Amino acid sequence: MRTCHLNGLLIVAILLISTAPLYAQPKQQNAAKLKEDARNVVGIIGGDKAKTQAYCQIIDLTAQLDQANREKDRKKAKALSQKMDQLQKQLGPEFRALVNGLNRVDLNSQDDREITSIIQSLNQSCPE
Repeated sequence: MRTCHLNGLLIVAILLISTAPLYAQPKQQNAAKLKEDARNVVGIIGGDKAKTQAYCQIIDLTAQLDQANREKDRKKAKALSQKMDQLQKQLGPEFRALVNGLNRVDLNSQDDREITSIIQSLNQSCPE
């Protein structure tokens, strides 16, 4: 269970990093709307087999990216990041909008934990 939680947090962190240029925007996003958006995105992805597979591939690539970063293999990390970016595009504009909204949430807040939990519910669809 702890591993799933850490994987989920790692995924969210990588998604946040991948959209860093947007971080400079105001952090006034409504947390309730983000929770609603997260539920919507989970429904969209969970209801589409191809999107679910893309999401699961992102989870797998996240572990590989973490390993590449620990090994300081920048070339591999860049390639993995590019693959993840392509997969994120397959998840649709709602997913990207959610990720952009997460840039405006305090990472230590209860709202962030709730939104992360909503997103992590997709992990149950992924093979281990």
